[in-house]
Amino acid sequence: MFQNNLLQNKHILITGGGTGLGKATAQRFLELGAQVHICGRRQDVLTATEHELRQRTNGQPNGKIHSHPCDVRDATAVDEMISKIWSKAPLDILMNNAAGNVLARTEDLSLGAFQSVIGIVLMGTLHTTMACGRRWLAEKRKAVVLNITTTYTTTGSAYVVPSAVAKAGVQALTRSLAVEWGDRGIRMNAIAPGPIRTEGAFSRLLPRPELEDAAKKRIPLGRFGTMEEFANLAAFLVSDGSAYINGEVVTMDGGEWLQGAGEFTSLGRELTQKEWEMMKPKRVKDSSKT
Repeated sequence: MFQNNLLQNKHILITGGGTGLGKATAQRFLELGAQVHICGRRQDVLTATEHELRQRTNGQPNGKIHSHPCDVRDATAVDEMISKIWSKAPLDILMNNAAGNVLARTEDLSLGAFQSVIGIVLMGTLHTTMACGRRWLAEKRKAVVLNITTTYTTTGSAYVVPSAVAKAGVQALTRSLAVEWGDRGIRMNAIAPGPIRTEGAFSRLLPRPELEDAAKKRIPLGRFGTMEEFANLAAFLVSDGSAYINGEVVTMDGGEWLQGAGEFTSLGRELTQKEWEMMKPKRVKDSSKT
């Protein structure tokens, strides 16, 4: 789908790049020629991912992988990491992917649970965006930020309230800075993914197989998304091929959000053929022809 040099000479940082969607996107960016930096809290995970991706993308055009242990909740640590990266070469693209979530009744959550999720998702995104943004603006560099949100940023969602609060903030940040920084050459966009099977996530948020089946039934396409599909969308949005897209939140969920928004849309899978026949509207005689 893409030319192998689509992201050649682009320097990209992916937060939460050691696992899941971040890891899959890092691989795709490498395949397209980028210099990719990944960060996360666990050095062992980062080292393993760096080694794996180096092996997988061996021979790709100029793609290289670098890892940096960093907790994005710590603004000082983030700035130090960005300074280290900048000393080699300025970043062109930032992908804020680091996330945390917990499925629980809200009254059972401690304040620490809220602080952890909001700290990673919202404050972590703010820390990295400001650390890069200030440098880009001072140096008058063009750049791209891609934030990862979710489909429930506008509606909220029961049982994942810390995530809903944090992701809504990220969406507001995306659209606000798209306007404020757009005329200075910095584009801001976001992806709002629906269910995508990733390492570990489904076992935490969908602990029983029947819950997975129920989740698929809520998606018009009848399946979950793939990490490859996500990575391809991310590659397009950070590339020069999407240079006129700014402030957009691209929903990638197989139509799940739209189906849930309609009061009667679930009937298509619930009513039998006989019931549909019974509900057929009766023909009304056209009075204009009498």
